Amino acid sequence: MSALKVWRDRDGKLLRLRLARPKANIVDAEMIGALTSALVEAKADIHLRGVLLDHEGPHFSFGASVPEHMPDQCAAMLKSLHELVREMVAYPVPIMVAVRGQCLGGGLEVAAAGHLMFVSEDARLGQPEIQLAVFAPAASCLLPERMARAAAEDLLFSGRSITGQDAVATGLANDLSAEPEAAALAWFDASLAKHSASSLRFAVSAARAGMVERVIAKIALVEDLYLNGLMATRDAVEGLTAFVEKRPAHWEDR
Repeated sequence: MSALKVWRDRDGKLLRLRLARPKANIVDAEMIGALTSALVEAKADIHLRGVLLDHEGPHFSFGASVPEHMPDQCAAMLKSLHELVREMVAYPVPIMVAVRGQCLGGGLEVAAAGHLMFVSEDARLGQPEIQLAVFAPAASCLLPERMARAAAEDLLFSGRSITGQDAVATGLANDLSAEPEAAALAWFDASLAKHSASSLRFAVSAARAGMVERVIAKIALVEDLYLNGLMATRDAVEGLTAFVEKRPAHWEDR
């Protein structure tokens, strides 16, 4: 079965993308590739006015594939994920993301790369990577752009999760709703569907001017830091290995 469901809505004006491997909706190579391909294929459509990314099951995503973070696979995984993030942050029309339940790790990185986030009251959003002795490269670039730096650093350093209400209060998310998918569709109908698609693209480009360039430049830096710095440490490999082996990690602080 496909990791992603893709279709058009609202007379073709809205691209619908749905993560389709509940309950975890793991952001692995297959999921990343499917998302990137769907976005690239649709963006040349001059009538497109928006994208809605949501999910099957109770959770948006438990995060990236931990086995794909191991030293022999992490370079390919990071490069493909960062290609997706670059595509999303520079996308010519607004990407709306609807989140229920857990939205963690690589899942939150994908969600944060969109333009507007609609979350449920039961949503739990976080970057738990530090608990495995690694860090979240894309989130290190995206979260400080979406929310106050102090709040972003709290998530990145602590590994804790916040509620949907906290996400709205800190600026990470735009709207709190019992039905985030319905809220996103209502926002599209009221705020995007009636506009000139060509003018909307200029508005999106103007709003993200500077931000896109900052994120793209920083992703290159943190990707190098991850691959050539972090992954040369003993504790990073130990944390990932312990998770895969389902045992407590033992830190040596090196």
